[in-house]
Amino acid sequence: MQMMDPVDLIRQGKVKRFFRATRKLNAPNLVSHITQRAAGKEPLFLENDDYLSMLGVLKDVSKQFSLAIYAFCLMPNHVHLLLSTRKNNLYDAMRDLFSRYAMRFNRKYERKGHLFAGPYRQAVCLDDGYLLAASLYIHLNPVKAGLAKTPQSYRWSSCRLYFRDDAPKSFLSPDFVLLLLSSSNNESKKIYRNLLVKGREIEMGRVFEQKDAIGSFQDKVTAMFPSIFRHIAEKKHIAKTIGIDLLSMDELERKIESIINTPYTEPESRKAKKYLIEQLIARGYKREEISERLDVSRKTIYNILKSPT
Repeated sequence: MQMMDPVDLIRQGKVKRFFRATRKLNAPNLVSHITQRAAGKEPLFLENDDYLSMLGVLKDVSKQFSLAIYAFCLMPNHVHLLLSTRKNNLYDAMRDLFSRYAMRFNRKYERKGHLFAGPYRQAVCLDDGYLLAASLYIHLNPVKAGLAKTPQSYRWSSCRLYFRDDAPKSFLSPDFVLLLLSSSNNESKKIYRNLLVKGREIEMGRVFEQKDAIGSFQDKVTAMFPSIFRHIAEKKHIAKTIGIDLLSMDELERKIESIINTPYTEPESRKAKKYLIEQLIARGYKREEISERLDVSRKTIYNILKSPT
């Protein structure tokens, strides 16, 4: 059976942000938030050398598999990575990364058994707002966990590359996220620093317990900085990267409000509603959810989708 293109799956709404299956979505340029945790209550890192070892393996793997690493955070018992692949090799790259580290850890501490709690998790970034929210979430993790007073003071994350104007060169590529905020490197970092400071006031869910923790965090930070996220929605970074143009949730909500009471019998209204229905389907909304959101029957939705305009 031939595998369907992941981008086609996204367009058809058959892809959710969060995946628990062993086989993950794999396509060139797809931007993913990868999370992996230790088995049970075991730690992943016991000494500074362990963190350095993971960073060394991550650097090697990023070069070997042509990964673009945008952000990371190594927590005592779990790992966050924000990255994209240039080839169809996400499975191989993540398997190599985690297996190599586990072998080193087990050998060093003379232990046996699985270090990680099963397959890694993948959340696909479908729009630029989610990409920024994922980066902020990753960098705020140590503060929320009580491991650091400020995001930039935590040693085992990429935050300093986003925070400092004189940040050294690295194998990471923070500009992919920072350019969402401004074309000026110093200005983008200034805005990002402010987002981090204000983001500390926002309650964050845990990705291993709450299915759409980052989506919920995105809603809260968007409400706090609506103008910034409207500006970001115009960038279309993700659309250009993976070849699919989804409206930001903020933009989608505004368009729904503008047409919700217009009669679908009018050609322009029908065309606008068809576009919004397709956008909602691509984001994984079910027909009954769309029916309720647009205040139309499921039969009407069916008729709109079948119409040529």
